[in-house]
Amino acid sequence: MANVTFYEKPGCRNNTKQKNLLLAAGHNLEAKSLLTEPWTPETLRPFFGDLPVNLWFNPSAPKIKSGEVIPDNLSEEKALELMIVDPLLIRRPLIHVDGVFRVGFEPEKIDTWIGLNPDKPVTEDLETCPRSHEEKSCTTVQ
Repeated sequence: MANVTFYEKPGCRNNTKQKNLLLAAGHNLEAKSLLTEPWTPETLRPFFGDLPVNLWFNPSAPKIKSGEVIPDNLSEEKALELMIVDPLLIRRPLIHVDGVFRVGFEPEKIDTWIGLNPDKPVTEDLETCPRSHEEKSCTTVQ
């Protein structure tokens, strides 16, 4: 059992499913809003480790879908600057456990790292937003 700090977008369906998987595996969970956390480059950067900058971003973010922000064209510094101004750009969730920081929810990697419930394998995509943002954008907390 791990003590997990889980940064989410409140109201996000996938983040809710992810939290439920962690709780079902017996982990203690402290959920925080990714949108209201007072991020700085120093507090945000550790979550991305050695991932390329384009994998730091939420591909469902309105500014990415519209082409206003193109992650492939950004330096680390510019990416962090944009994410601090608009946290919807950040790939979620951000997870912190015992000094280890991670971004995203890839069930196999989470299971290897801190463990998930082996009796309930995850078979669905828990990172791609299932909502149609044409109906209502996720620009506000839900």
